[in-house]
Amino acid sequence: MTSTHRAPTEAVAGASSPVDAAVAVIGAGPVGLAAAARLLEQALEPVVFERGDRAGAAVASWGHVRLFSRWSELIDPAARRLLSGRGWVEPDADHYPTGAEWADEYLRPLAEALGDRVHYETTVTGVARKGRDRVVDSGREGQPFTVHVRHADGRTSRVTAGAVVDASGTWTHPNPLGSDGYPADGEHEPAIAARVSYRVPDVSAARDVARFGGRRTAVVGAGHSALTALVALATLAEQEPGTKAVWVLRRGAVGSAYGGGDADQLPARGALGLRARDAVAAGLVEVVTGFRTLAVEHVAEGSLALVSEEGRRIDGLDEVVGLTGFRPDHSIMAELRLRLDARLEAPLGLAPLIDPNVHSCGTVYPHGAGELAHDEQGVYVVGMKAYGRAPTFLALTGYEQVRSVAAALAGDHEAAARVELTLPETGVCGGAGLFDEPAVTRADADGEGAVGGCCAPAVPQLVRIGASTGSGGACGPVGC
Repeated sequence: MTSTHRAPTEAVAGASSPVDAAVAVIGAGPVGLAAAARLLEQALEPVVFERGDRAGAAVASWGHVRLFSRWSELIDPAARRLLSGRGWVEPDADHYPTGAEWADEYLRPLAEALGDRVHYETTVTGVARKGRDRVVDSGREGQPFTVHVRHADGRTSRVTAGAVVDASGTWTHPNPLGSDGYPADGEHEPAIAARVSYRVPDVSAARDVARFGGRRTAVVGAGHSALTALVALATLAEQEPGTKAVWVLRRGAVGSAYGGGDADQLPARGALGLRARDAVAAGLVEVVTGFRTLAVEHVAEGSLALVSEEGRRIDGLDEVVGLTGFRPDHSIMAELRLRLDARLEAPLGLAPLIDPNVHSCGTVYPHGAGELAHDEQGVYVVGMKAYGRAPTFLALTGYEQVRSVAAALAGDHEAAARVELTLPETGVCGGAGLFDEPAVTRADADGEGAVGGCCAPAVPQLVRIGASTGSGGACGPVGC
């Protein structure tokens, strides 16, 4: 999908003149590091705060998952320019990397190129205008920002910044099992919580083989992270007899949950849906539809049970994997004046473009500083976190966001308003790739599960990153 305009927000808000102090970037994931590279090209000095002990720490935590996107779609142009001068060898453009490869072969070299601008094991606990809480109007716009941080040894300090770019992602805030947005009854009770996971199983790791092998696991969710988990468990069933998966869907039928198949312009993502459908057809995955979870119960003989709002039960479970999406945590910005949509918790200018009630299979235009602006000038939330609770996101989208934001902070509003992005057309919405399975079989495309996507294959749309990198987002279980 190629766009030559930003729609519908044309005005690019932000700093009215170039910032004259360091720009604080929260998160050293794909979008956060891209932001730092873009800022450097605009002659602005970034300082990056990462709560993990290395760049791409969140990406590495789902390192076993293969992305939908090729390397050519996962490298920010400014980052490429920065790395090219340091003898970096760019990976094969047509290869689909795993999360671990993305972190090791791109994110860590990029962080090394940024040098001591990146601070690890440094958690941002709050951002405010210097000497002004959220209520105070007087002199507000003339004050720099104070970024409150906590270091690994427990010390706290604050850093002055001319602007703030929050690319901290949503990875550490998975949605709960409960269908009303709150945890299901019992979900956080210790005996049950120990057997509930919110991550795609790694069936190449001995720990997860022992946890899920030969056992019955409920996978709750309709997105591609859920499909990835089902394919993983089906693969494990071939090695560990007795391994069973139960796919729990809130929707009344599987319908478009298998995705776009051969019509998907991201082939690896289409292949995933085909593999999942084959696993269902082979009897390796049981499907339960129209199930909205009310409670998780610990049954006397040691198994778990899911209970729906209507009283239906799924008994005999050993494990539960909840893959129902993620949500942002804006608490570190509590003393700033953010303009957030009441439903999505995304910036108000962006929300209408990504609302899943309207755009689950529609067009999401490239967007930048104008759509991401808040009443508090000089503050931007970017990456997966910018999408709030909406499940449509591409790494390329995040890179375009920070290109525009960096231009706005430098005072180049013409460049900030310009679109420099071409997106793929696709027949599916969702994100998280196959593991290492190049061969894909196809079940008969008859009936309810027929391939064809959630809408006409030619409709351009974006894919979600089912998880953010904790530092920005991209495309793997995070999407694409």
